[in-house]
Amino acid sequence: MKFALKSAPSSGAAVAAPQAGRGGSSLVLGAALLGFFLISLDALIVTVALPDIGRGLGGGMSGLQWVVDGYTLIFAALMLSAGALSDRVGARQAYGGGLVLFGLASAACGIAPSLGVLVAARLVQGGAAALMMPASLALIRQGFPDQARRAWAIAVWTVGGAVAVAAGPVLGGALTASVGWRWIFFVNLPAGLLALALLARVPVSPRLPARLDLVGQVTAVIAMGALTYGVIEGGDQGFGRPLVVVSLVVAVVAAAVFLAAQAKGAHPMLPLALFRSRVVAVSLVIGFMLNAAYYGGVFVFSLYLQQERGQSALHAGVMFIPMTALVAVVNLASAKLAARFGPRVPMAAGQLIGMSGLLALLTVEPYTNVWVVATLMVPVGLGGALTMPALTAMLLDAVPADRAGTAGAVLNTGRQVGGAIAVAVFGALLTGANTVLAGMRWSVLLAAAGLVLTTLATLTLPRNRPHRATRP
Repeated sequence: MKFALKSAPSSGAAVAAPQAGRGGSSLVLGAALLGFFLISLDALIVTVALPDIGRGLGGGMSGLQWVVDGYTLIFAALMLSAGALSDRVGARQAYGGGLVLFGLASAACGIAPSLGVLVAARLVQGGAAALMMPASLALIRQGFPDQARRAWAIAVWTVGGAVAVAAGPVLGGALTASVGWRWIFFVNLPAGLLALALLARVPVSPRLPARLDLVGQVTAVIAMGALTYGVIEGGDQGFGRPLVVVSLVVAVVAAAVFLAAQAKGAHPMLPLALFRSRVVAVSLVIGFMLNAAYYGGVFVFSLYLQQERGQSALHAGVMFIPMTALVAVVNLASAKLAARFGPRVPMAAGQLIGMSGLLALLTVEPYTNVWVVATLMVPVGLGGALTMPALTAMLLDAVPADRAGTAGAVLNTGRQVGGAIAVAVFGALLTGANTVLAGMRWSVLLAAAGLVLTTLATLTLPRNRPHRATRP
């Protein structure tokens, strides 16, 4: 779920960069905003189209899960090193390359002749999104050297993500019902071209020294990919199958090598010292669980509404409007509550609200009015919107200033991994259950239990914002 993440770009972006005037700053913000909108949109727009994609290209539940997770998984796996790559080639150049690659991958998705080709194109889309995300923030840093105006620009930038989150299911349903599911990918092309046109008038960014952690990056991709494959295919074919067992073993081995590389490497992409802070560790777990509940919930209820209740893609998309409509407003309320009572209050309250909504969804029956179902989903969205801004602020206050970008990237990565794993696990539960409704209930119960644990973890955090750590 995309909420405001006001973290600094990678460390190199703090050095002097070409400054743009107000007109140039507007171009920078427009280009960055469009890109962030597309990145956020494509995480959700595809979900309500999954039944139509399955009918058009064939493939069972596991194939449809990969259409969602192929994008999210690579996005998460490449996020940590994408900032360093952006610094090496320059933010404008990296962002432009990411936009071009994103557009080409979107076109490939739209014309995909088979499910395998669609999944491959979604993987490329996720890689392009990972490159665009840190580069877009670095561009804003370049275009808005004044701190006050930069804070305003980042706030506007986050609105793009909030609007995309709200629009994704509805737009996906409307396009699928009217002109076909392929247009959920073609719609990226005009927005991408407009972003490139704006970017062409932005000054070239400097190239900055930044080291890439190749061992860490490769093992992170292998670990996440093998784990996701094992869970998805295990749920579809059985966890005792040799290929599933091998993939899960590979995931464990790759994760161990990754951790060793981060502990001993000279330039790790994930400094393990960050996790000595309880705030950082707990924040990562909360972010993981919130996205698991939200993205997993959208995935499960999209299938429930269409396969169990016979709703069209358009009607299923409309059902998500109540859950997403107030996200931006609640984001602002979270910031005000955190300023008055400390971040722990909105964080705990938000998770309890989300958990209450999930438990209420356990009462849904095959004959429950669909608008009642839509209303019961509202607390799930509002709970995350109330939690994330306060959580992000607490996290950034708990780390040294020069680690803010890394901490923000770690949080974003954890959230994306949460969404990917939830789709894999919930899909396995749907496949293993006798009915969609039964699988949905197990998924909802698992998400609610996770939020109970993270709420308890929240209560162990400082009551007020911790003083920012300093380096020894």
